[in-house]
Amino acid sequence: MKIIKVNTRIDMTKTTIKQLKNFLITMVSLISLSAAGWSVQAEEIASLDDLLARLAQGNIAQSQQNIKREAEFQEKKSQQDQWLTEAKGQRDQAILLSSQLETNFQDNEIELANKTDALNKRMGELKELFGVLQQVAGDTRSKFQISVISAQIPNRGVFLDALAKSMSSTTKLASIEDIEQLWFELQREMTQSGKVEKFTREVVLANGDKKLVKITRVGGFNLVANGQYLEYIDETGSVAELIRQPSGRYLDSAEALTSSQGQLVPFALDPTGGSILNLLVQAPDIVERIEQGGTVGYIILMIGAVGLLIAIERFISLFIIGRKVNRQLKTDQPNADNPLGRVMLVKSDNPSIDTETLELKLSESILREVPILSKKLTVIKIISVVAPLIGLLGTVTGMIVTFQAITLFGTGDPKLMAGGISQALVTTVLGLVVAIPMVFISTMLNTRSRSIINILQQESAGIIAERAEQGA
Repeated sequence: MKIIKVNTRIDMTKTTIKQLKNFLITMVSLISLSAAGWSVQAEEIASLDDLLARLAQGNIAQSQQNIKREAEFQEKKSQQDQWLTEAKGQRDQAILLSSQLETNFQDNEIELANKTDALNKRMGELKELFGVLQQVAGDTRSKFQISVISAQIPNRGVFLDALAKSMSSTTKLASIEDIEQLWFELQREMTQSGKVEKFTREVVLANGDKKLVKITRVGGFNLVANGQYLEYIDETGSVAELIRQPSGRYLDSAEALTSSQGQLVPFALDPTGGSILNLLVQAPDIVERIEQGGTVGYIILMIGAVGLLIAIERFISLFIIGRKVNRQLKTDQPNADNPLGRVMLVKSDNPSIDTETLELKLSESILREVPILSKKLTVIKIISVVAPLIGLLGTVTGMIVTFQAITLFGTGDPKLMAGGISQALVTTVLGLVVAIPMVFISTMLNTRSRSIINILQQESAGIIAERAEQGA
């Protein structure tokens, strides 16, 4: 039994030693590779003695490295102490310098305040003068930005900008030369505002091309060239032709001024320097106003055109008929080319009938002539009534569009409602423009027609009276 136990213990010890051996082999390999850089494989270690030897070598190498590091640290310790001492010295010097600078700054602030106060007292009213001068320079610069004189005399604002910038500092005062230069610029602006001069420079045309043209400047108000109005753009320093020109009568005055040789000519002057002209060119012309009426507006114009053509045809016809009737009144020989002649032919064609029958035949002849004389007059009268009604329809349609815009976008932007309001107003105007002349035309044509019919009735009554006298 004892022998079996010993052997069992021996086997267990061997197993434990073998496991410990494998663990130590692995640990030594890792330690040796990381600390000393050895490249020993686990398979090269054959016994525990070899393992102990390798481990001892690793400890010796690591101890030597630690000793070397400690020596280097001891050598640098004194150097680190020296650096620390120098850094503390620099810090103390910086603190001392900061205190001195802060003291100097406070002293300078006090001295600067005292000197500024003394300067203000010495300047007195002169400071107010320079304040006014700075304000005048700023106002003049704003005036030069919109003045058309700058198109002929450029870069006038450079001096004013520099003057205003230099005077923005309380310590900088304007010199006598600056004051005289400002005076000169103001005087030159006033002098040039009373002259009409011609000069040549590059102009940007309405199509985007650039061309060297001869420009006529009317004081400080307008620029014209080749019968067109121009504008001066201060941001780019260029002169451009207005994309949209005013109406023809203004362009005629510009053309007359351009082609004049010193004589007096009428000219449409803009005293605001371009503001009124910009508003004027934005105003819609007749075609644009008609387009604002939309479909309803075009329908009204078509109806008006039809009524006008009918009225012209009726005027011509009644004029010709009237002349023939007047010519027939001067002769007893009936002519069939006019209503009166055809009525008189009834008498000639029936010389022996009684008075009552003749009267009936004359009435029948007049009744045949009335539709010819009154033809199409009813159409003109209908147009005079229908045109304002269609205009009212356009008004209602435009207001519907306006209220729809208000519903969708609110009343914040009036431009959104402008289309509907324009349609409402333009259609009303077009309806009245068509209806009012049609009423007058209808009345005139009806009066003319009735006058001819009255002549026929009068002549018919005369023929009957004459036949009655002959029968008596």
